[in-house]
Amino acid sequence: MYLSSIENYKKNLKLTKRQRQIIIGKLLGDGHLETENNGRTYRLKIEHSFVQKDYVDWCYYELKDWVRTKPQTKKQKVNGKTYQKYWFNTLSHGAFRFYAHQFYQDKKKIVPKLIHRWLTPLSLAVWFMDDGSIKSRNHRARIINTQGFRKKEVQKLSKVLEETFALKCKLRKQKEGYQIMILAESADRFARIIKDFIHPSMNYKIKGLG
Repeated sequence: MYLSSIENYKKNLKLTKRQRQIIIGKLLGDGHLETENNGRTYRLKIEHSFVQKDYVDWCYYELKDWVRTKPQTKKQKVNGKTYQKYWFNTLSHGAFRFYAHQFYQDKKKIVPKLIHRWLTPLSLAVWFMDDGSIKSRNHRARIINTQGFRKKEVQKLSKVLEETFALKCKLRKQKEGYQIMILAESADRFARIIKDFIHPSMNYKIKGLG
């Protein structure tokens, strides 16, 4: 597309309710917002390990109206080890500015004050697909890796899970910060809440539950 064509195309874009819920989940998880014009517009960047290609392709499909370039691979070297990544960016658009104001403070990701109003089963499923894991093969509890947030923010998220979804949780201290552990007694309920939204490639994260 020529620049003028892209700008005209962007004028007609509007986020759907489903896309908004997915964005909430991605921003609680591994999604990031970037700006190149001092906050006038933002783009959403989604990047995962190449082994999660099918999940990234699903994210692309859900947001494809907002994406002009299909997902791509790249190599990234960390501590001398090379990793293969699979990623895409949305178009830069003013529609993402609201989420940037809610999820970022001084360029650091935060938990929005109104997250209790916005977290839906779909958002929760996306968040868990991004950052969730099993506690161990012998344990029914599930973990959400929230170490990037401050303790009081993790406590807020845990409270939302308890009050909105009736899930019993506790914080789990790690070297890098705090995780949320969804206790074994709530594991089946948790799986029932999110299972209809879990991509087949991520079913292993709730295997044996529900």
